[in-house]
Amino acid sequence: MLSSIGFPGLILILITALIIFGPSKLPEIGKAVGSSLREFKKATNDIMNDDKKEQK
Repeated sequence: MLSSIGFPGLILILITALIIFGPSKLPEIGKAVGSSLREFKKATNDIMNDDKKEQK
């Protein structure tokens, strides 16, 4: 999905986020997105591990 955006599109998204949220809010938003992705990845790995345990 992200591979179809390209570098110019990514720069445009970042500039738009900077204009909308301002420079003081961007680190907070980045931290929230990072922790959400980390939790999602952990939950996905837990589900995959549970599935593998049931197959054995």
